[in-house]
Amino acid sequence: MKTFKLAPSILSADFTKLGEEIASVERGGADIIHIDVMDGHFVPNITVGPLVVEAARASTNLPLDVHLMIEHPGLYIESFVKAGANMISVHIETTTHLERTIAAIKALGAQAGVVLNPATPLNSAEEIVPIVDFILLMSVNPGFAAQKFIPLVLDKIRRLRAILDARNPNCPIEVDGGISLQKVAEVARAGASIFVAGSAIFGTPDPEGTTRAFKETLSRLMS
Repeated sequence: MKTFKLAPSILSADFTKLGEEIASVERGGADIIHIDVMDGHFVPNITVGPLVVEAARASTNLPLDVHLMIEHPGLYIESFVKAGANMISVHIETTTHLERTIAAIKALGAQAGVVLNPATPLNSAEEIVPIVDFILLMSVNPGFAAQKFIPLVLDKIRRLRAILDARNPNCPIEVDGGISLQKVAEVARAGASIFVAGSAIFGTPDPEGTTRAFKETLSRLMS
């Protein structure tokens, strides 16, 4: 049986009431809380650091999925794990010694993931496939919320799923960017199993109800 997980991204949440926002999606059935960390160098925006991860950790027992859109991610992994991160993903474009970075994340007790931008070819991750806990495919160019899903990523998901089925079958594909209530089923059918949604949830008047609607859509596909 397929297992799908929904990971609302607090990038689009109201930070003046972050605990309430997280609680609302947790009531709606969220599986994971996704936290986008941007440094103003690898991507144009600057977002949050370990202190916000600590605040999220104090607000929920759900796994915290910290997506590092930063240069030199190896320098900051320990700080984010200590703050409460359960999953940490790094962009393949940001680190020369990717195997070392993956090993460091695992040594600290977190799940380790690698991220590929829309135009980054799958073969760039070929050697790392057997040792990662998940792979995150960006379906928008990183750095901004509320972007539209890039259609070419659907075929990329299918091709990656075939690679993983052969070399790391238990490794899930996470997809981040432009995942709407109307798009999530198509992305699931392509082979993804973790879905990041930011503005599609927190940009609505009822994040709890929208989270529940996402989960209901996914549950109909879990057969």
